[in-house]
Amino acid sequence: MELRTQRLTLRPPVADDVVAVHEIHRDPAACAHNPSDALRTPEEAANLLERWLEHWRGFGFGYWVVRLPDAGRPLGFCGVKLTDVDGRRALNLFYRFDPATWGRGYASEAAREVVRWARDTLPDYPVVARVRPANTASQRVALNAGLTRAEHLDRPGEDGPDLLFAAGWPR
Repeated sequence: MELRTQRLTLRPPVADDVVAVHEIHRDPAACAHNPSDALRTPEEAANLLERWLEHWRGFGFGYWVVRLPDAGRPLGFCGVKLTDVDGRRALNLFYRFDPATWGRGYASEAAREVVRWARDTLPDYPVVARVRPANTASQRVALNAGLTRAEHLDRPGEDGPDLLFAAGWPR
């Protein structure tokens, strides 16, 4: 299942995407706010990609590979996967892009489309994004994607405090 925006295509990952997964996730800037996500080896990238592919096989959705329509090299990744927040099933919104592409609005554009798809296709699941307090760029992406701050859901995260943003979370 492919998604399209005005400038981007989002497609499910394939085995050949392991190179892009490794390149982006080994970049210190890409994982500066989430150092536990940093990858060192191609094997770590293959394991991460396999988890993404497993989610796609099990649920029919997951993290998409984001590209410009006429370019072969991925810009990054954006999508949702099932998670639990306060005992409720939700969709975790993820976006990570090659730092060389930052500042062009790609993450916001992709995240907006993913949130639109999730709210239309899986309306029973709220969408949440976990963001570090110092990662103001990621906070802007979450807001631009249509999520709002959900302070009541904030929690400790693997790499420090998580500020949560949500769409469709019941009050």
